[in-house]
Amino acid sequence: MSDSVIIDAARSPIGIKNGNLVGIRPDDLTSQVVCGLMNRNNVEPDQINDLVLGCAFPEGPQGMLMAKGVAILAGIPETSGGAVVNRFCGSSMDAVHQISTRIESGDIDVGIAAGVEDMFSVPMGGFNPDFHPELAEQEYYIGMGETAETLASEGDISRDEQEQFAMESHEKALNAWENGRYDSEVISIDVYGECVVDKDEGPRQPDIEKIKSLDPAFLENGTITAATSSPISIGAAAVLITSRTYAEDNSLPIRATIKGRSVVGVDWRRMGMGPLPATKKVLERADMTIDQIDVVELNEAFAAQSLYVIKNGGWDPNKVNLNGGAIALGHPLGCSGARIITTLVNVMEQQGSKTGLATMCIGTGQGIATILERD
Repeated sequence: MSDSVIIDAARSPIGIKNGNLVGIRPDDLTSQVVCGLMNRNNVEPDQINDLVLGCAFPEGPQGMLMAKGVAILAGIPETSGGAVVNRFCGSSMDAVHQISTRIESGDIDVGIAAGVEDMFSVPMGGFNPDFHPELAEQEYYIGMGETAETLASEGDISRDEQEQFAMESHEKALNAWENGRYDSEVISIDVYGECVVDKDEGPRQPDIEKIKSLDPAFLENGTITAATSSPISIGAAAVLITSRTYAEDNSLPIRATIKGRSVVGVDWRRMGMGPLPATKKVLERADMTIDQIDVVELNEAFAAQSLYVIKNGGWDPNKVNLNGGAIALGHPLGCSGARIITTLVNVMEQQGSKTGLATMCIGTGQGIATILERD
């Protein structure tokens, strides 16, 4: 069985409300990222066997088997395949898992795992949600903010702690941009000739007074506010994965090896805890402990959820999200799994790390995790 290896990974800037990326089609956005990824690695489009695209709400402009459309727009020939995967927030990490397992099984040699979400053109829940009454009675459709409030309460995580975590996310992201640590992972996006967006729109210098003044966002007496939640956003990311044999035969530099994958289910009313059992499972399969992981990318759906995972997992917070996270950048649902893997590859190189973990919670009660290793 051949190793599956990451040759390169890239993403768009992440756009937020009233930003310059709002209005670009998600397939146009993703195709620019895929094109940029292939171009900077001198990979010919006809070498791509398949493109798997994660998207949490694949309808409207994100529908019609968008993956194949993205492949065509990116110049990948008709002989290559395309598939869309929906695992809500974990969609594009699942795409990475699908491409890597197909490479390891020998089915393909080269693939692109991508993800996109335009949360402005397709609303949360889609255009016409239809709830099953029995599932509704079991709170299966519970709001994500309410699940985070449950973890905040059960984990005794105060509003002050959450606000401090959120401010640090912004400060780390600003510092990363100021010092060029995002330069190699972000591909500039041309918005139909009207402007070029080359930087994340979310990170900002925290206004402590304003943050303290915000009302709770989900429960009347809750602790979670807009400032401690990831913002609605738009973004795309893509990961170029090959077999080790293909990379070596074609003199492609290997940035990381995919060493482990996991998906688990958890109580949907506490969905934010998903990274804990997902991480436990992937570490056991890799015969590792959390102390052997050098750096971590944990998707920041909410500060409360992130703090719950870090505290209950006994994780070293100094290893987590060194360049900031989704509270500052945004969490475009279908994009985020590939985005945090992209960031992880870069952080591992910047820190000289050998091992890294990317993990995230998933609405409906799931967790997903990936372990990377550098030679």
